[in-house]
Amino acid sequence: MESVQQLLERLATGVIRQSIGADGAANVRPCGNPKFGDYQINGLLPIAKARGENPRPLADKVAAALASALADIAEPPTVAGAGFINVRLKPAFVGSLLPRVLGDPRLGVPAASPARTIVIDYSAPNIAKQLHVGHLRSTIIGDSIARTLEFLGHKVISDNHIGDWGTQFGFLLRSKSELGEYLGTSAIHLSTIEQIYRKNVAEAEKDPAARDEAKAELVKLQAGDPEATRIWKALCDRTMEAINEIYTRLGVRPFDHTLGESFYHPRLAGVVAELKTRGLAEDSEGAVCVFFRDVPQLKDKPFLIQKSDGAFLYPTTDLATVQYRVETWKPGEIIYVTDSRQKLHFEQLFTTARRWDYPDLKLAHVTFGSVLGEDNKPIKTRSGEPIRLEELLDEGEKRAQAIVDANYADLPEATRREIARVVGIGAVKYADLSQNRVNDYVFSWPKMLAMQGNTAPYLQYAYVRIRSIFRKGEEPGQGVRGRGQEVVTLADAAEFDLAKFILRFPEAIELATEDYRPNFICSYLYDLAGKFSVFYERCPVLKADEPARSSRLILCQLTAEVLRKGLDLLGIQTIEQM
Repeated sequence: MESVQQLLERLATGVIRQSIGADGAANVRPCGNPKFGDYQINGLLPIAKARGENPRPLADKVAAALASALADIAEPPTVAGAGFINVRLKPAFVGSLLPRVLGDPRLGVPAASPARTIVIDYSAPNIAKQLHVGHLRSTIIGDSIARTLEFLGHKVISDNHIGDWGTQFGFLLRSKSELGEYLGTSAIHLSTIEQIYRKNVAEAEKDPAARDEAKAELVKLQAGDPEATRIWKALCDRTMEAINEIYTRLGVRPFDHTLGESFYHPRLAGVVAELKTRGLAEDSEGAVCVFFRDVPQLKDKPFLIQKSDGAFLYPTTDLATVQYRVETWKPGEIIYVTDSRQKLHFEQLFTTARRWDYPDLKLAHVTFGSVLGEDNKPIKTRSGEPIRLEELLDEGEKRAQAIVDANYADLPEATRREIARVVGIGAVKYADLSQNRVNDYVFSWPKMLAMQGNTAPYLQYAYVRIRSIFRKGEEPGQGVRGRGQEVVTLADAAEFDLAKFILRFPEAIELATEDYRPNFICSYLYDLAGKFSVFYERCPVLKADEPARSSRLILCQLTAEVLRKGLDLLGIQTIEQM
């Protein structure tokens, strides 16, 4: 289904070509101020400049031609400023679209054309370590981006590039007898594994012999020693079991692939050799580096891909990862969701990859800021440790439970517990996703659990309130009708305003995908809930006479479905009671 914005762009492009003989697509955007109209058609200023003409007469000519082309869609267009054409939609046109949107599983959001294959790399936890609050952003931002791209019709391949290879395993394997005993049961918690790791690191810092033992154990693992490999695999399995439990609680969809650093280890020597043969990498003081002498911002920042002792590094693994993904999945784009501190690494990686064999591959680094405490410093426990994500989610559910118990004591305990789970987890996720991802944000329980404002509980409650209308309408003598209606009547200004905003859902999805910004979906849903609230206060639904009753039920149903779909794209559940 063509969105309103796409329809206006198509018609305006044709009118501009016919009326003033100019090529190029019209640029249609929502009006910044609704008093001027619903949409603004731009693009005439550069045409006038190229011709050496005054843009205003050109705009007047185009607007006159548009009046005929848009006669069934909008009021006669008006011209403002130096040549901006404003368009105000007609209620009858908007009302004719709503039943079509209601019958569309995509709620009026056009499918991407052409659809592409996109690999998205996010979360990327380390084996033998617990998820902490720092993993939250990559995990839920990546999941939301993947959901949205897939909704648009792209083939999305999610890959969890776990850290399952490296020096930490030497320290762990130094206690392999202790680990072997623990790993024989499923009761071991990752905190125990972390304690063993920290103990061995501390001993190695004090005792060179302990450090040498850790190195020897790492060499055994890299050489394929059966006992070391068995324990390493058990560590990987136990870690992913625990991490997948957190993913399930967060509502993060299962990854299509979980290919860690160990998977790419056999490729690393070949990557270095090929880059050297191609003249893209060179020896430097015993190490091997990629230099960017022709890139000003990188010319004094070499990309180290092999150390002087022969060891490979993260850059080598990431290059092998690009190679494998292109060979295996043939994507048009690879997206990496990591914090902004890795900006330099990805600039170096992308530059190297494009010079290597992938000049046309789109590579995107989706960065994000830090989660801060109320002291505006990275959020930590009182002891200075990162907050475990499991504990954060427990706290969210606990606080939501207290609110639910205080306000809905009449509901069954199991129902209250489920509401608290959905609200608590949703509040944590929405508080993060509603931010511009590039910024730091302050973590605040009172703000994120508030029933008013731009929060998940507010949106979840808006959905519940709409569902309650239909439950009431299904009582004897008040049957719900409306789905068979061909046109929605929009007599009240609040009805019309809500209806137009429902039709802008595709625009929110487009904005969210242009720069991988889920917060645009959040902002849209918050505004939608606000417009519904105004409509609900001004326009009776079940007590209205026909055809207003059926029309308003369609508006209610559409608002609920857009809220549900929008929250689903954020990975947040809705509930029927609250």
